[in-house]
Amino acid sequence: MKSSTLGHNVVVKSEKVVKEYRMGSNVVRALNGVDLEIMQGEYISLMGPSGSGKSTLFNMIGALDQPTEGEVFIDGQNTSTLSKSQISWLRCHKIGYIFQSYNLLHVMTALENVTLPMIFAGLSAKERNQKGEQLLSEVGLGDRINHRPDELSGGQRQRVAIARALANDPSIVLADEPTANLDMVIGREIIDLVKALNVEKNVTIISATHDLKMLDVSDRIIDIRDGVIERIRNRDEIEVQIGEVGSDH
Repeated sequence: MKSSTLGHNVVVKSEKVVKEYRMGSNVVRALNGVDLEIMQGEYISLMGPSGSGKSTLFNMIGALDQPTEGEVFIDGQNTSTLSKSQISWLRCHKIGYIFQSYNLLHVMTALENVTLPMIFAGLSAKERNQKGEQLLSEVGLGDRINHRPDELSGGQRQRVAIARALANDPSIVLADEPTANLDMVIGREIIDLVKALNVEKNVTIISATHDLKMLDVSDRIIDIRDGVIERIRNRDEIEVQIGEVGSDH
């Protein structure tokens, strides 16, 4: 598959980001001065062991948490200076989320799940339904729009979640272990689907993952350990042997 056409815009930037958590009388430093730039259209994989700071950095990039020190910029906006309502607007319009547990509402159909974020963006019912049906068709579920999550397989649920993440045309999609609950074959399909959308829509994908199958679709792999970026590898620096790639779960 061809690589993304990367834009010249920096969509995510962190400057000397520190994150500390207080646990009783102890202070745990989860991030220790992280500097990072992510460009429009990149496919980024954040990798690292449990406790490395990977999830904390992921939450900073998604404006789900604020740094103790330093600054995070999303599409040029300093998240530390934004009000709660501005942060909510940013999450609604600029960022899409894909979760490993899908996070779908089981009482809603696939179409209703996908169109839910559009309500907060102010789209009319007609606009929501038209766009939702289009997105579900794009992820291969055009014939499943009226099915509820318990009527769908794990892979189909994750496809609904991917369509929902794209609901408001975000510039960034955050994928948190998107293949963790899927077998190898279905996981590969989901990775290829996300990569295809990355290329077609020039949307930036940032995935926190342990899944080595992510390596051959990523433009860069950012390895995090002990709260710092240990190394950044470009795609052309990595040799992935077909048939030898699996998951370390």
